Amino acid sequence: MLILEPMRDALRALRVNILRSALTTLGIMIGVGAVIVMVAVGAGAQAQVAEIINSMGADLIYIFPGTSTTRGLRLGAGTVSTLTEEDGLAIKKEIPEVQVVAPYIRGRGQIILGNANWNTSILGVTPEFFEARDWAVADGRGIVPEDLRGNNKVLILGNTVAQNLGSGSQPTGSLVRLNRVPFTVIGLLSPKGYSMGGWDQDDTVLIPMPIARTRVLGERALSGQLVSGIAVKVKSAELVAHVENEIRELLRQRHRLRPGEENDFWIRNQAEALESRAQSSRTMSLLLAAVASVSLVVGGIGIMNIMLVSVTERTREIGLRMAVGARRRDILSQFLTEAALLSMIGGMVGILLGVLGSLAFTAFGEWPAMIKFEAILIAFSVSAAVGLFFGFYPARTASRLDPIEALRRE
Repeated sequence: MLILEPMRDALRALRVNILRSALTTLGIMIGVGAVIVMVAVGAGAQAQVAEIINSMGADLIYIFPGTSTTRGLRLGAGTVSTLTEEDGLAIKKEIPEVQVVAPYIRGRGQIILGNANWNTSILGVTPEFFEARDWAVADGRGIVPEDLRGNNKVLILGNTVAQNLGSGSQPTGSLVRLNRVPFTVIGLLSPKGYSMGGWDQDDTVLIPMPIARTRVLGERALSGQLVSGIAVKVKSAELVAHVENEIRELLRQRHRLRPGEENDFWIRNQAEALESRAQSSRTMSLLLAAVASVSLVVGGIGIMNIMLVSVTERTREIGLRMAVGARRRDILSQFLTEAALLSMIGGMVGILLGVLGSLAFTAFGEWPAMIKFEAILIAFSVSAAVGLFFGFYPARTASRLDPIEALRRE
């Protein structure tokens, strides 16, 4: 009963001037709605980063040839081939936390289908490559051990290559020429999208490593057992840092590098780069929410100003209430309730605006916006707290009025 009575009095006072009450809550509405939309947009950005993490592989380690020094000259990274297939086999054998190892060789070439042609990246791979990269074949089949042993001229198209060749959604069975060598298309890779570095992962073709060495890449192919890189898939993303250190020590031993001597290879940890990007996304989300929260403060100041005006207008009413027995705390609770009610009404309307704004952002902005219940709850709670905080001064001012002086005022 003690709570309901101030609520009734507050609603009665707010109904006296509905337009002014609505305009007073406008800042709170905008603030709550903006917070919900900005948090939803930030959550959508984080979801995209998570999708990139799944695409790139947080449990994936790449090993590349490093630099070397010849007659005092330090050559650039990757200019000297230092990795071999045996290195990959040793990693798989010596490090139990490794799930699969996939060495590969890389080059470029022209692929021709009928009257269409396209210059693309060529990867000579082993069957383990698909598991290491979590790369599925959308149509047809992947490369199998028999293709390596038989030196089979089979090829798998990336999605971008298939589109530019106009081979349609089911290219399997097509005959193409890759660097003037005839190949049979046996599969189409599932779309992978762009990498963190901005290159199109679907702009590639996969062929068995032996045929890539002997027929397709020609003099550009690495001789013997040398490879362009090694992809290592770890059993768990939490083990990546440990496995990276194990790989580094193992390769230094295999390459007979003395203590203090620079590595002739370098290791790229996908998890570190992806976590850095995820952290940037989280920071941006917090920044957007903080900027939107400024509107809540502005709305709170608006409530305080209007409540001060209301105290001035209702001075005689306050004096009359005190004269008939109302205590200071009764006046304080009445005006605090009005301020809180204003902010809560604004908060509820702001929630509706925020949800509709998030849905509109997704529908028309071509950007995923994920509405977070936690953001709605926090925004509404903050709006109520803002009303109480900025309404306290006007309420305190009203409660400290002298009843005799208040009754004398016109």
